[in-house]
Amino acid sequence: MNDKLTRRDFVRTAAAVTAPMVVPASALGLGGRKPPSERITVGVIGVGYQARGHLNLLMNHPDTQVLAVCDVDRSRLDDAKDTVTQGYSNDKTYKGVLATWDYQEVIARKDIDAVLIGTPDHWHCIPAVEAMKSGKDVYCEKPLTLTIAEAKLMIDVARKTKRVFQTGSQQRSGGEFRTACEAVRNGRIGKVKEVYVAVGGPSRPCDLAEETMEPGLQWDRWLGQAPMRPYNAILSPRGVHSHFPDWRSFKEYSGGGMTDWGAHHFDIAQWGLGMDESGPIMVTPPADPKSGQGNRYTYANGVVVIHGSWTAPDGKSYGGVNFVGENGAVHVDRGQIQSWPDNIVKEPLGATEKPLRKSPGHHQDWFDCIRSRQRCICDVEIGARSVTVCHIGNHAYWNGRELKWDPKGWHFVGDKEANRWLDRERRGPWKLPRA
Repeated sequence: MNDKLTRRDFVRTAAAVTAPMVVPASALGLGGRKPPSERITVGVIGVGYQARGHLNLLMNHPDTQVLAVCDVDRSRLDDAKDTVTQGYSNDKTYKGVLATWDYQEVIARKDIDAVLIGTPDHWHCIPAVEAMKSGKDVYCEKPLTLTIAEAKLMIDVARKTKRVFQTGSQQRSGGEFRTACEAVRNGRIGKVKEVYVAVGGPSRPCDLAEETMEPGLQWDRWLGQAPMRPYNAILSPRGVHSHFPDWRSFKEYSGGGMTDWGAHHFDIAQWGLGMDESGPIMVTPPADPKSGQGNRYTYANGVVVIHGSWTAPDGKSYGGVNFVGENGAVHVDRGQIQSWPDNIVKEPLGATEKPLRKSPGHHQDWFDCIRSRQRCICDVEIGARSVTVCHIGNHAYWNGRELKWDPKGWHFVGDKEANRWLDRERRGPWKLPRA
């Protein structure tokens, strides 16, 4: 998938020249899938609860074929291997799946075109960067990074390597969110005054007690760059579990609700404000920063984004994302869209109004862009900018003070102490890579 002639390009060219020799997919027992030469080959890094859904989609999609799975928990890894093996059992062309605890083995495979990263947040950056440097396209779950420095690095590497990158913020592919942002960006609520984003608060330092760990987990590897600490099942539940683990609550591995749901909803705020390549210039914490609610983000155009719920004209409190303008307001959440007055989101776009890009589906958009080499609906910079809004908000809460941010220069303005928070100390050998 590099700019030069690739394995897949060569196979396609050869197939065109020798067309009479091409065997139809039905004769190979492919169950409706495209023949191997036409599929995007994928390795899945991290096969926990969220990633199992991705894995099943990739296995059953005609555009893709899974060649590798990776996880540091042996039981989850074995389950993923069995799932893939069984899923391709009728495919006479399939040569088996690599199952490994080492993501570098996946990245080293020259027959893999792309990787999907579904690890915990603190393990997003390094494999994504290494995969892009190896010539692979990337789908990485949100929140995209653990730190601001990681966010900037991912953009730099993606641009340098010309990789196609989809951030797993699937609300960008949701119709209700596109409709809401189209209404706002076409001026239907007039000048935007405030945006309310209702998500959880920041993470806290990990204080979990030590528990006995069953064999089969590469615990040192699970921790990675994070400080060494004793095992606790809350961080990495053993086996094939059916819930989202609570490592999200702890600062060493995630930014809490601010980055978990914030990467979704602040992302929609950024989209509606047309700030995909920028961000706020200041964040002001509430009088009680420990409350974890009430941050006020100020943008250069005067718009204020408030971390909290909104009371609508009907007297009800609304979560999700709420755009408030001079001439009306729009509320949007998953499966919900409402406006005051109601015609704001009900009337179709007029001839002079500009539509936003319509996604064919978040995964399909990634597949299509891998083939076209266009940027995805939630390109790396979009994901990086949105999670950075969350990160600077967390720093305001954690440190209890106002912060001025330069979205162009990617640093805090006139604040040496705050600029030390752009990244964090990392346990070797998992240092921040170079672009």
